[in-house]
Amino acid sequence: MAWDEWERLKQDASQRQDVGMRLNQYPAGDGSGPATSGVTGGVKSTRKAWNDAGAGVGSLRENIDRAVGKLQDGQKGLGAGEGCLTAGAQTTVHASWDRYVKALGKRCDSVKGVLEKTGHDLLTTDEAVKAELNSIRTAHADTAAVGGRDTGR
Repeated sequence: MAWDEWERLKQDASQRQDVGMRLNQYPAGDGSGPATSGVTGGVKSTRKAWNDAGAGVGSLRENIDRAVGKLQDGQKGLGAGEGCLTAGAQTTVHASWDRYVKALGKRCDSVKGVLEKTGHDLLTTDEAVKAELNSIRTAHADTAAVGGRDTGR
């Protein structure tokens, strides 16, 4: 490329108006591209993204199930707590954590279901998705602490 040609290309480029980066390569209302959402500020999403998110939450459930199994294994052999104060306290803590972890697993199942349903339908309104997630938040609200010191921290 000759020097003159290079100079001409640079001059042409500097005279053009900057169009900036373009992230919305799909025309509005085309239907063939990813869907947009008012909740996400117009960010486009695909079924795959929603399904992948659901699968990610599903894998959390699998890890939680493994943790429950280890929690149960660790509890074996511990007596009723007679003669050892820490064994009684540990039994109480175990029962609390067992309930909490199982509830967390159910919460993961619920969130996974919403994400996969949204990915499958992609017709669900933003308000419907919010309502589903809020119902999960209400149904699986954290419980109050059992025992111990929960004040002054």
